[in-house]
Amino acid sequence: MASSFPSPLLNLQLSSSSLSNSTAVGAITTGVCWRSGGRRSRGRTVIANATEKEEQGKDSPAFNPFGFVTDNPSSRSAIQLPESPAEDGNVGQMLYRIEDKGKEYGSYIRSGEFVWFVRETGSPDSRRGTIIFLHGAPTQSYSYRVVMSQMSDVGFHCFAPDWIGFGFSEKPYSGYGFDYTEKEFHDEFDKLLDVLEVKSPFLLVVQGFLVGSFGLTWALKNPSRISKLAILNSPLTASSPVPGLFQKLRIPLYGEFTCQNAVMAERFIEAGSAYVLKLEKADVYRLPYLSSSGPGFALLEAARKANFKDIASQVAAGFASGRWDKPILVAWGISDKYLPQSVAEEFQKGNPDYIKLKLIEGAGHMPQEDWPEKVVDALRAFF
Repeated sequence: MASSFPSPLLNLQLSSSSLSNSTAVGAITTGVCWRSGGRRSRGRTVIANATEKEEQGKDSPAFNPFGFVTDNPSSRSAIQLPESPAEDGNVGQMLYRIEDKGKEYGSYIRSGEFVWFVRETGSPDSRRGTIIFLHGAPTQSYSYRVVMSQMSDVGFHCFAPDWIGFGFSEKPYSGYGFDYTEKEFHDEFDKLLDVLEVKSPFLLVVQGFLVGSFGLTWALKNPSRISKLAILNSPLTASSPVPGLFQKLRIPLYGEFTCQNAVMAERFIEAGSAYVLKLEKADVYRLPYLSSSGPGFALLEAARKANFKDIASQVAAGFASGRWDKPILVAWGISDKYLPQSVAEEFQKGNPDYIKLKLIEGAGHMPQEDWPEKVVDALRAFF
């Protein structure tokens, strides 16, 4: 709903940064484009690879009218600082320190009206097929960096996009071309697959809440496009609990404050796991929320428009016996603090002929972050 956002006149950070980045690299070209490493991209609108885009924008930082959200004493005190905080100074200086982090294998690609940040490893000619990795909220595709790198090493072509509104992808203003509904996420994902020239059927890996669940409902609507489906910890049954973060986001006014917590993503990850993120990893998950109000308001809109229980029920029913006949691997981190192991077991019992359950010891809500090597082993055996 549009009322969740500031006035369009104040929403300058996203539009100005998008314009400045596009201008810096010159007119956007279509057709055959060259990417980093000399690889060619046919039929895509490739704006720049991640490194190029950051270099282009360094001399002309975008105006941020929402500095009051992150550049204030209470926000600064909540942000992890090194042993000598004076070396970092204010939040603006911190952003300068971390702004180039976490964009491994990534490029900015225009699809339809929006710019996606997409990570890619391997070659289109990879002998073992294409894998699409979809993340959940409130995180980003960075969580798959190790898994997709190792999967490409054994012959797969891998893509991991940041959903619209998340990570380093564009964050459109709600009511101006994108309203953060399930259908719109599905429609834009379809367009992205066309731009990336992903051939069907492909292999799909999904993890997480909200947009992660939208990846599963997309699969239910497009079974012919998928050869095999791997699911990491995600809400799969009507009994799946809804984490407190998403409940808070749905409360009027309180949600507006909650969504602007710059350390929200890293705290969500740590609360669902037995581990604490290293500072260099926390920096990356924090960066989108620290640099702009856009990701927080995108999460707010998506969370308020989604019916979590209804979506989980659709997933359970859609993948049940008699309705789904493609192989599914559920690779489950048993130390998940949000979703108990019983959710995975109940889901597997719904279609035992096609669903295989693999428990991953030591991993929490995001197995791909906690134990990427174990996830790779499970995916290699399954795919």
